[in-house]
Amino acid sequence: MSLLTRTYPFQKSEHWLRDCLAYGVAIWAILYMLQPFGFSGYQGNKFLVAALFGIITTCCCAIYEWLVFQHLFQHIKPWRIWHQGLAILGLLLFIAISNCVLFSFIFGYPITLGIFISFLYWTLAIGVFISAATVGINYNRFLRRKMEALLSNTSEEQKDILVTIHDTNVRGNDLCIPINNLLYVEARKNNVCVCHLKDGKPVKEEIHTTLTAVMEDLKDYENIFRCHRSFVVNVNNITSAQGNSNGYQLTLGACHDSIPVSRSYVPQLKAFIA
Repeated sequence: MSLLTRTYPFQKSEHWLRDCLAYGVAIWAILYMLQPFGFSGYQGNKFLVAALFGIITTCCCAIYEWLVFQHLFQHIKPWRIWHQGLAILGLLLFIAISNCVLFSFIFGYPITLGIFISFLYWTLAIGVFISAATVGINYNRFLRRKMEALLSNTSEEQKDILVTIHDTNVRGNDLCIPINNLLYVEARKNNVCVCHLKDGKPVKEEIHTTLTAVMEDLKDYENIFRCHRSFVVNVNNITSAQGNSNGYQLTLGACHDSIPVSRSYVPQLKAFIA
């Protein structure tokens, strides 16, 4: 119950019409290519009939989005997860009714309770799959927006701050750089490689120390994040993040290296961004 009463975390898509079209294409592809529910036995033009069901689905989604989702989302504050769930169930019911009417029109069958329940069942079955995929897409959009908000926070307040990464060699030289110039640190056997900006260009310097010691040197700065057992990054310098729940690849500043976010650190990255 606590999950259902949480505020729905995703913003309404600005590309809802494109999304509606994508749902219709998905229905067409399922019917025409997989031919479930006895559709393979139909002797007529399968492509056209599958396209009609896809068009009906697209129209239902567009009408429902315009008349219901947009209206309710503006007037119900905060919009909670259970609101979203009920709205999606209403959409699936609308699609089931519309497709049942189309089925009756095309094949000349009378609309009965049994036929409607069958359509409702398969609409729910397919709709749950498509809804899950949509939630995944929305979640990635949500993370991307959060990441962009993070990137826009280029640490104006840190522009004059210098950080020191200590070299543990007796005759070693500590590295002192502006924190905004730090891109990432990579563990290399008994050393670390510090990639940072110098005169606007990325350079790499090796220092005799450990990644744990580096994290200790930089522990007071929230934008320093350990994303892998061998990598620490300055999140304020991330320019792109690509991947999924199995891991991400990060690009930082003017450096073209891809920095991995290992699977075990993905939940921490998402929590860090969110």
